[in-house]
Amino acid sequence: MNIALTPAQLLLGMGCLLLPLVLWRGRVRRNRRRAEAAVGGARLLSLFGRVVFTAALIVGVQWIVVTKAVDNHGLMLGVLGLPALFAAHALTRALTVTAFVPPRGGRR
Repeated sequence: MNIALTPAQLLLGMGCLLLPLVLWRGRVRRNRRRAEAAVGGARLLSLFGRVVFTAALIVGVQWIVVTKAVDNHGLMLGVLGLPALFAAHALTRALTVTAFVPPRGGRR
């Protein structure tokens, strides 16, 4: 059995074989870009959560210390809460390890 194909038929056959691969790679790249965009938003939300947790921890420790000296607990919580937020933010930013992720696809 002898199969005779023209160059145009060979190119068409190779194109049909490569088309699913090209489409799959494009879909993978698009999904990767979407995932990276979602991670950026999650990082900000994660930082906010850590700041609030650290502030609550600082307020808790200050509250235990101050309750022995002052009877007006509501005023003391308000007075100590704001500085705790600033301190928690500074400590969390200082202790958070960030990674630089270089862009893909060569230099631009």
